[in-house]
Amino acid sequence: MQLPFFVARRYLVSKKSHNAINVITIISVVCVGVVTVALVIILSALNGLTDLVESLYNSFNTDIQVTIKEGKTFQMDSTQLNKIVHLKGVANYSEVLEENALINYDDRQIIASMKGVGPTYQQMTSFDTLMRKGEFRLEGDSVSYTVLGRGLAQRLELPVENNYIPLKVYVPKRGSDLSINPSSLEEPFNKKNAIVAGAFSINDDFDYKYMIVSLDFARKILEQPKASTSIEISLKPGADKGHIQEEIKTLLGDKFVVKNRYQQNELLFKTLQSEKLWTFMILVFVLIIATFNIIGSLTMLIIEKKDDIGTLSSMGADVSLIRKIFFTEGLLISFLGSIVGLIIGVVICLLQEHYGWVQFGEGFVVKAYPISIQFMDLVEILAFVMLIGFLAAWYPVRVFTRKHIRLPA
Repeated sequence: MQLPFFVARRYLVSKKSHNAINVITIISVVCVGVVTVALVIILSALNGLTDLVESLYNSFNTDIQVTIKEGKTFQMDSTQLNKIVHLKGVANYSEVLEENALINYDDRQIIASMKGVGPTYQQMTSFDTLMRKGEFRLEGDSVSYTVLGRGLAQRLELPVENNYIPLKVYVPKRGSDLSINPSSLEEPFNKKNAIVAGAFSINDDFDYKYMIVSLDFARKILEQPKASTSIEISLKPGADKGHIQEEIKTLLGDKFVVKNRYQQNELLFKTLQSEKLWTFMILVFVLIIATFNIIGSLTMLIIEKKDDIGTLSSMGADVSLIRKIFFTEGLLISFLGSIVGLIIGVVICLLQEHYGWVQFGEGFVVKAYPISIQFMDLVEILAFVMLIGFLAAWYPVRVFTRKHIRLPA
């Protein structure tokens, strides 16, 4: 293999008699390199977005969520709950009660999803990282507080900071008839007031939906002193999440559904993975089109090197050796373009990661576009580029050596 590589390398870097071949060869390398750069940057950007979304959702959701399979609310048996808490790797838990509520501020009304959480919820999550205004506070000084999604606060035109006007929260009384004049809210609704302590932001699905209150607040206004809609569990660092999830399923039986973080937002993460896959496939098709330059470059090179082929043939080179020379030439073009593209792409990603040149506008969770370079992505990109380069080199070598060059059998 040394002789084909040596000759192919000489053909790649040496001056050809026809300047057009030099130009086409350079264009081939540049095209492969540009598409490789695009693959590295776009896939790294998608990785960054996925990691950002995952970190935001993980700040809101806990490691494991337990819900009832049939119905909406349940009362967890204290014995079962105690067994779960004492499983190896379980750090903490919080009972959660979630229900829709009508919230009113200064005669502006909106429907929100009221999520009542226990006192350990803040310790179990990274909710502080989601706060955009104010602070995460649900109780204190015999006063009820709430934390709203930023979208809800905007729709209510509610000033979060330095706000002492209470937010009015209404939920239907159990068994009440709601088919009355909505202006008279006192009769069919339970009402409680809460001071808005802060506003958080994840994305529109959460920002325009959730208000966080204490579990005691939610149970009192809903008149369900022991009910829960879910049990949220946090795990210790390094715990075997899959094993603990299976242990909890075994303890609770078939009446409950036990989900990890991925399963709690399965549709979202599957969508993100599908976007990455289809983006990769589209760029691979662009790469296939770009490699047609390799076919043209090799074809012209084969025609130009007729005399060299005749000389090598007279020196004893067979058809296989001649083909290996031009096949290696095609692989070198692909390899050179892919390596240069990988290096440039990684450098651009590192610069964006470090300096944040490409930035979002106002109101986004992060200032600069997130980037995450994954080693396996680079390996896959190199593998696909070389595979397509292999096919692009194989075709002209097999077809045009047989069609244009007469070699001894």
